[in-house]
Amino acid sequence: MNPPISRLCAALGYVFQQPELLEEALTHRSASAHNNERLEFLGDALLNLIIAEYLFQQYPQASEGEMSRLRASLVKGETLAKLARTLNLGDWLRMGQGELKSGSFRRESVLSDTLEAIFAAVYLDSSFAACRELILRLYRRWLVGLASASELKDPKTRLQEYLQARQQPLPIYNVLEIRGEPHIQSFVVECLTAASRTVALGSSRRKAEQEAARQALEKIQ
Repeated sequence: MNPPISRLCAALGYVFQQPELLEEALTHRSASAHNNERLEFLGDALLNLIIAEYLFQQYPQASEGEMSRLRASLVKGETLAKLARTLNLGDWLRMGQGELKSGSFRRESVLSDTLEAIFAAVYLDSSFAACRELILRLYRRWLVGLASASELKDPKTRLQEYLQARQQPLPIYNVLEIRGEPHIQSFVVECLTAASRTVALGSSRRKAEQEAARQALEKIQ
């Protein structure tokens, strides 16, 4: 038996004028044909817009690529599922018996989709401003601890920019060795700069280069 819906409203900090919208947002497709999939579609768009707007205002010097990386770190399913768990959202999900028995109410994808559906329900119940306020309040801890845009750049990009800013030669990457069978290869790559040489192993050439660049940055910084 689900806890009283009023407890979820208290956790959200929002009281619905149309409770049926919240009920729909909490209904998984395994429980009813009238489920939260359409709301999830709308909520996903609202979340992306609201987070994009926040980043646009807070990071006036960030490039489009940098803002995209920051947004991706916030709207991904893993982050949404963590937010949903802080609300104990799984306690209110309405699912078919088979899904309940299999523990699907704990699944990351189910929790993240339901939270997005709730965002849409708030928007339809009230306004864009109310939806925005809810999202930014729930995300407060993540927004305060958000990495800088530059920290989200991959190591090769950061190393290149570091060297360019100091008018130093760009790094050179060489594949030293390819190990294993074609379907399970690993690569040994070196990264050469004017001040360092690092060697790294990766399951692809790209991953090995990134790791070698990361090590080079640590050395020269």
